[in-house]
Amino acid sequence: MASHRRTDDVWLASAWADPNTRVLVLEGGDPGEYGWQGLMARQSRALVTDGPDGPRLVLVSPHEAPDGDRYLLGEDEAGHAYFAVRAKPGAELAEGDGARAASLRDVGALLDARDSGLLTHAVALANWHVTHLFCPRCGSTTRSAAAGHVRVCDREGNENFPRMDPAVIMLVHREADGVAQCLLAHNPRWPENRYSVLAGFVEPGESLEQAVIREVAEEVGVAVAEPEYLGSQPWPFPRSLMLGYQARAVGEARRTDHDEIEDVRWFTREELYAAAESGEVLLPGPVSIARKLIEHWHGAELPGGW
Repeated sequence: MASHRRTDDVWLASAWADPNTRVLVLEGGDPGEYGWQGLMARQSRALVTDGPDGPRLVLVSPHEAPDGDRYLLGEDEAGHAYFAVRAKPGAELAEGDGARAASLRDVGALLDARDSGLLTHAVALANWHVTHLFCPRCGSTTRSAAAGHVRVCDREGNENFPRMDPAVIMLVHREADGVAQCLLAHNPRWPENRYSVLAGFVEPGESLEQAVIREVAEEVGVAVAEPEYLGSQPWPFPRSLMLGYQARAVGEARRTDHDEIEDVRWFTREELYAAAESGEVLLPGPVSIARKLIEHWHGAELPGGW
């Protein structure tokens, strides 16, 4: 990280002139034309190459980078800077010579720690910038500052920072007749055999544990206890921070949300593996924390995925 460099214009100019600086190019897109679905499909795309150790990001030097919005992503231990450039709308990524365009959803779980961090950071910033072109207080235009980590109102000068919306995502489990089971749910907007864990946004004045208990009760009518935090994942679609939990089912609760969840199923470990292997149930992809929560409970990797 190099947060202290974001307002150092001399250092930024020097870093951009350095041929050792690496630049990640993101595909551009007009948010007015593509909307959030377009952001998910287009702006998350960058060039990758495939090798024996998996995909790697294609990083270029500053003089090879196209014109576009520029964001500082960080600095490595050797002092080399990393930037992202969101290409202008209409600019195409230069596929070919072993390079292909891929989204964070496509390759996020396959990239190494450096590349997955760079791509997640870049996509999150790009999505925030294209949806915050105007000041939320007065409606005036805003401009990028602090190497892409702030937008400043042109009229009032107030600063706006990237938002992260906290959301809890939880695997509910129980023991029935001495056999461990987990609960997976189906959203009516998904293909009929797609199942996942429950999730929801944290409300104002609510703790994370309270959000876990409330969301499970609202969505499936199950009372849970002992929420246990397991891990987190930034999810820039559009700007969530997913906070992963598991919680033990202890009874029934009043269900108030009948829109998000159409069907729920309890699985033993053996049933879950068989359903995933046969394709009867499609589980979340390996890039998601939802998959990690399911496999953490199962105790091993599972076949298949979205």
